Amino acid sequence: MASVGATSAYATDVIAVQKVFYHQEWNFIYKWMLIMSTQLIGFSMGGIVRRFLVLPPSMIWPNTLVSCALFNTLHSQQYAGIGHHDGISRERYFAYAFCAAAVWCIVPGYLFQALSVFTWVCWAAPNNIKINQLFGGLGFSILTFDWSQIAFIGSPLATPWWAEANVMIGFVCFYWILAPALYYSNVWNSQFLPISSIHAFDNTGKPYNVSRIINPDTTLDLRAYKVYSPLYLSTTFALSYGLSFLSITSTITHAIIYFWKPIRLQFSRSIREQPDVHARLMSHYPQVPEWYYGLLFVVTFAFSCICVQVWPTGLPIWALIIALLIAIIYIIPIGMIQAITNRQVGLNVITELIVGFMLPGRPNAMMIFKTYGYITMSQAMQFTADFKLGHYMKVPPRQMFWCQIVATAIAGTVQLGVQTWMFANIPNICDRYQKDSFTCASTNVFGSASIIWGVIGPGLLFTRNQIYYALSFFFLIGAACPVLLWLVTKRYPKTVLNYLNFPLIFTGVGQIPPATAVNFVPWALVGFTFQYVIRRKHFSYWTKYNYVLSAALDAGTAVGLIMIYFCLQYPLGGTIGKNTIQQWYGSLRVSFSRMLY
Repeated sequence: MASVGATSAYATDVIAVQKVFYHQEWNFIYKWMLIMSTQLIGFSMGGIVRRFLVLPPSMIWPNTLVSCALFNTLHSQQYAGIGHHDGISRERYFAYAFCAAAVWCIVPGYLFQALSVFTWVCWAAPNNIKINQLFGGLGFSILTFDWSQIAFIGSPLATPWWAEANVMIGFVCFYWILAPALYYSNVWNSQFLPISSIHAFDNTGKPYNVSRIINPDTTLDLRAYKVYSPLYLSTTFALSYGLSFLSITSTITHAIIYFWKPIRLQFSRSIREQPDVHARLMSHYPQVPEWYYGLLFVVTFAFSCICVQVWPTGLPIWALIIALLIAIIYIIPIGMIQAITNRQVGLNVITELIVGFMLPGRPNAMMIFKTYGYITMSQAMQFTADFKLGHYMKVPPRQMFWCQIVATAIAGTVQLGVQTWMFANIPNICDRYQKDSFTCASTNVFGSASIIWGVIGPGLLFTRNQIYYALSFFFLIGAACPVLLWLVTKRYPKTVLNYLNFPLIFTGVGQIPPATAVNFVPWALVGFTFQYVIRRKHFSYWTKYNYVLSAALDAGTAVGLIMIYFCLQYPLGGTIGKNTIQQWYGSLRVSFSRMLY
């Protein structure tokens, strides 16, 4: 229940963008049905593919091992592991690490905020633009002492080192080598813009004013667009789209080459023929009937149709069906990659591209199409991962099913209520200079994407004679890379290249933006330390404590952040320490975007 309710509903960004970017406010019924349908329709698909993604023992789902370790620590009466390691119990280890994380969180979170983004080189040369771009914007200073920054893209203690290495290969090649080369060569007029930003810009370098190019019904006014300005993106933002193009096609060819035999085998097997010991134990429980998933799909699809037809979204039902078909096609290959590597290939950009060509000039239609295409697959992955957790912990499947449904419905409703309250009570929310840092990074990325793909459309950006036309060739490059790798490894079967995974290389840095370089480099350093060095040299210690430590750091940091807000920031309107702790250099809230020019 906690896992499905912990993250915000993706559709809340649709609602926020409609309000902030396009000044549209539709009623509560629309918002609630949109959230419920987008959050739950993927569960019906995840249930159908569980024989491919849950039952095979090779589908590990590494992130679930953290939860397994935590539950075993809190509830198991004995330690089961490989090797012998004396020392304190895992319960006491968890308690120590939890308390330490909660207390330490106060230092980078409140007392010395500069430790959260420790750009120490920029302190030495605060007025040197290139130094600030490279060591601030692209993270060459590599340091942070804030676990919330390190684990922003996922706990480094839960991802296998070979997968983390693939992610960092992509990061170094594209963000530490290619991005500076493009920027300082002024490709795409990039030197007139920040090197890294989540915003779109016009030809004067100012934030793109979408209100100048849309009609009252939020469709594109082409004449106004030509009078105003083409749209420009920062170098890293443009590269993030290129990487998405690479990952989408590389995922297909990678799945065909490496996963075709397992997929075919699972199609021919029945559930009872699975040899896994967990599957044999779970077979004693009644399984979730297939008609549960069918009924859930019918209800949520009905909600979806009502949303897109009753309100003026501009999205026809046939386009909604195409969005769902995209999710269905990719569920199994993406699920197999995530189950092994702990990294998910996103469908957000490919859905944006498709709807941008199908329904150009309709930002609402684009956002809703993307949400149904992308989050349906993502929620199916969440549902499947939770079922794998239940598989490991021997939780009855029917109870798992109902817990996830109820928790998602409650969480989505509460999140919608909280979002409504925040927009009504927090002044200037989602503004880049909001005084309490409620800048809505993900909403701004979502809004920029709605302008790029929805209002203007890919036809005016990525086709021949347009500014970002070169990025369209990334589709072909992405499709070819796994084939070339397969040919090389067939010729040299013992090469280290067997560890390369192109979908992972391309999609691993897909969270930039809103993630930044400071989230990736420390993540990899911590991952190398624990998943490579300690795992190799102190395997019994790693087996006993690694996943417990990951859970403790996550939980302790979350509690620490809650303590900071309710004890130090919320009381007295945030004026505690206004003239003391909030004024010294290490705690000044310097806008990160100023380091990127």
